[in-house]
Amino acid sequence: MLKNGMGDMLKQAQKMQAQMKEAQEKLSNAEVSGESGAGLVKVVMTGRHDVKKVEIDADLMSEPKDMLEDLLAAAVNDAVRKVEEKNKEMLSGLAGGLQMPDGFKMPF
Repeated sequence: MLKNGMGDMLKQAQKMQAQMKEAQEKLSNAEVSGESGAGLVKVVMTGRHDVKKVEIDADLMSEPKDMLEDLLAAAVNDAVRKVEEKNKEMLSGLAGGLQMPDGFKMPF
């Protein structure tokens, strides 16, 4: 009896591993947008935290350099938070209702 239970558990683990791999691929290809300054600075980031695009409103170019740097940092941070939220959402379904711990990161 124990042997069958162990085999079933191994099959479930393999199935979950395959689903996790598929989810990782989807997440790495997903894109999110972060913004700051009421949309004056926008950043597009992949699920792998690669920045693909940065948009800065032309009106900001006359502002002080440190302000522009702060807005860019805020937009990147917003995108990072959205990537983490998306990761958590997708993985919570895979974990069969198990809660992912705060700060859990996929092994990209």
